[in-house]
Amino acid sequence: MDFDFSKKVIDLQERLSAFMTQEIYPNERIFEEQLESSADRWTLPPIMEALKVKARAANLWNLFLPKAHHAEGLTNLEYAPLCEIMGRSPIAPEVFNCSAPDTGNMEVLLRYGTERHQDRWLAPLLAGEIRSGFGMTEPAVASSDATNIEGSIKREGNEYVINARKWWTSGAGDPRCKILI
Repeated sequence: MDFDFSKKVIDLQERLSAFMTQEIYPNERIFEEQLESSADRWTLPPIMEALKVKARAANLWNLFLPKAHHAEGLTNLEYAPLCEIMGRSPIAPEVFNCSAPDTGNMEVLLRYGTERHQDRWLAPLLAGEIRSGFGMTEPAVASSDATNIEGSIKREGNEYVINARKWWTSGAGDPRCKILI
């Protein structure tokens, strides 16, 4: 297996690093100040949306998407060094729309979602307009293994009834969270 980076990945690393230096690092303090000055702990600091606009304009958006769904079309091996760069800042993953749990949830919707699901949930997630949550862990079971999940879902007429107790649901506290997986 060849672990050398392609020219495309080297170019993305350079562009991403430059964006981090020019936009992300200088604005981390502003992000913190805006967050701390808000009366509501869930308020999104305005600098975040401004940085997201710049990331989209720089074509550094949704880099996690696989080849079949994104112009850059990165493999996991190609995406990994970009994650290393984004991981240097607590705000960078969201700026580039590459933060958990959204990335995994978007991949699930891409692979298994119907056209209706994709229109309703995936499109706004890809645009960074909403956030998502992920609930898998349950008390009293090793729920990192999905085969151990005790929760159930049953169809009743035209609806589904979910019966589960979750220990933690990543992303659920964000007021922009509009879908749970």
